[in-house]
Amino acid sequence: MFLIDVQFSLPYVYDFDRAIIRLAGDPVNSVDLQSRIVRIPMEEGNNITLQSTGTKQLPAFIVGNAIDDSQIETVKSIFHFDKPLDAIGLHFAGTDLGPLFLEYEGTPLVKSFSLYGTLMKSIIHQQLNLSFSHTLTQRFVESFGEMVDDVWRYPSPERIASLDVSVLRDLQFSTRKAEYVIGLSQSIAEGTLDLEQFRKMDDDEVTSKLVAYRGVGPWTAQGFLMSGLGRPNLFPLADIGLQNALKQVWKMDRKPTQDEMLARFPEWSPYLSYAAHYLWHSIE
Repeated sequence: MFLIDVQFSLPYVYDFDRAIIRLAGDPVNSVDLQSRIVRIPMEEGNNITLQSTGTKQLPAFIVGNAIDDSQIETVKSIFHFDKPLDAIGLHFAGTDLGPLFLEYEGTPLVKSFSLYGTLMKSIIHQQLNLSFSHTLTQRFVESFGEMVDDVWRYPSPERIASLDVSVLRDLQFSTRKAEYVIGLSQSIAEGTLDLEQFRKMDDDEVTSKLVAYRGVGPWTAQGFLMSGLGRPNLFPLADIGLQNALKQVWKMDRKPTQDEMLARFPEWSPYLSYAAHYLWHSIE
């Protein structure tokens, strides 16, 4: 098979190093911070290598081992190479989040590599601290997924659909969380839940369809929209991390209320996802 390598640069500020630090926090991802390389498992079965060869001010990259041009375009979409971030920074200039957007200038919202993996990860992370949620996700992938050329891949829905709840309980899943993961996987394997069709739907349609399934609430649906589909205007009000970050930014002696956060939405829209993303960066 003939593989494609491509070199390109971006005509705008892009902070690749900060983006991959966040990716490296998830042990399932293959990230080499020193060499500035990310290895991306593609749906077609190969792994693409993405390496940064430039700087934040003069970003340049090499994409290697692509099967075709469509895979290169997929990588560009995942890493937000296809749209400049300048307008987003300008939008927040002068707002209460202006200092954050200066500090994290050019930091992209990077999409997850797998829609199914995104949904499973969102379920696993429910009501867990970040450290243990990463540990549980790693156990899930290493127990039922596959390593291809040293890169882990999430298991297939069919594999998880066939499991008994007790098998996940042995990994320290709660009974309820195990039921959610298996039930959703069964719906996907049977074809009643088609994650790919969500790419063509608006945020409200996706949320409406997802929350109809046991185990998926608004927080999980918003996480899927942001991380899986890269939607730009979502802000999970119930997220404890965001509440703590705003408590610091607003110099409060308590967490802000939902009404206090909602009051800022008109000012932050249509880039609520970036507000959330940069707030998360501020406390990590």
